[in-house]
Amino acid sequence: MKIVDQDPGASSTVSYAGLIEKIEILRSTLRWASKLDRPEIEKLLRQAGALRDEVMQRSHKERFVSAAAAEPARSDLSRRQRRKALIERSFIFEGAFGDNPKLLEALETAEKAAPTGLPVLIDGESGTGKELMARVIHANGDRAHRPFVSVNCGAIPDNLLESELFGHCKGAFTGAVHDRKGKFESAHTGTIFLDEIGELPLPGQVKLLRVLEAHEIQRVGSDQPIRVDTRVVAATNRNLRKLSEEGRFREDLFYRLGVIHVTLPPLRERKDEIALLFEFFGDEAAEALKRRPIEMTRRLRAFLLDYSYPGNIRELRNIVYRLSCLAGQTADLEHLPADIRPGSHPPPAAGPESGANGQSLSSDALNEAKRAASDLAEREFLERGLQEVGGIVVELAKRCNMNRSHLQVLLKKHGIHSKEFRAAARAPKAI
Repeated sequence: MKIVDQDPGASSTVSYAGLIEKIEILRSTLRWASKLDRPEIEKLLRQAGALRDEVMQRSHKERFVSAAAAEPARSDLSRRQRRKALIERSFIFEGAFGDNPKLLEALETAEKAAPTGLPVLIDGESGTGKELMARVIHANGDRAHRPFVSVNCGAIPDNLLESELFGHCKGAFTGAVHDRKGKFESAHTGTIFLDEIGELPLPGQVKLLRVLEAHEIQRVGSDQPIRVDTRVVAATNRNLRKLSEEGRFREDLFYRLGVIHVTLPPLRERKDEIALLFEFFGDEAAEALKRRPIEMTRRLRAFLLDYSYPGNIRELRNIVYRLSCLAGQTADLEHLPADIRPGSHPPPAAGPESGANGQSLSSDALNEAKRAASDLAEREFLERGLQEVGGIVVELAKRCNMNRSHLQVLLKKHGIHSKEFRAAARAPKAI
């Protein structure tokens, strides 16, 4: 009997009757058994695990039907009612969320997608909580008690990508001293989260497409296919449609990943939720630091409520943790990071020094200009350095006396791809 074929108004006791009967049989076996050998115990444990999984699947499918049935009436509900409806349907969310309409739409889409097993593509600016949304989808689906494996596609070197994702056999290459599972095998029956999917090189995209189509992988150094049952959730802060038009991302992979598309709004479009996030991260920081939640002065709170947060929720969380660590009981403006701290002098009145749009040139604008100039200088330095070393990241890290991983982070921050400089260095020069 499929729960999705039932009348949504029917009693859920009918859908669970068969399961309850199986559970009672299992309990009776345990109650009246005078002695159980190890094989019998293991058999009963497997039966109990199968029953638990079946109950969870039916529970999530019922929730899916409930969410889908409520869809036509959604337009008649207020934002607060929509948020309340999510919570009443036992929607699992590890964090805090308010009633911003864009975020509610994303959460409602995630709720309906979670039990289906379909691939999901999450996009949004850096720091908007894409991995948290992936965990929400996993937690609300029927794989919630299975593995959740997170992979940062932008942090894996090209030559190790296949081994990381699909594993390798002993002796497949230098350093392969034993067989090793890849990320897809580790996520078997669970969910794999492919973060920064837009950074995946084209050869890796072809291999990933094969996995999505055939549901099987091959370890490096082996011709034996391995079946994998893995739910794929991908995330990016880049425009994959534009990248596919430019030939830098496979169009067929884009459509394969984006069966369900969830877009997370930046924090500057959710300013009504900043106060709620203050309280949530304040309590979280207090628990982590073993101290009372921090209090804020009125001027600090007013500044933070109006701040643009280019780093989105991640930046807000870091600021709250910083304030909780550096301040005593009450935090003020001087406890903010120096690069975002407002000046102590009020901005000048509109006059000859005003900008072209008529707004006065404040200290915030000056700090923003400083940050932009610093980023530009940093980018130019990295590009010039990669040109000199022919795109070899290791060589540039040595010359700068810098850790390679930190250098990779800087390159990623500015969207600089070392392989483009390597290709330019190999290209024949015109005479």
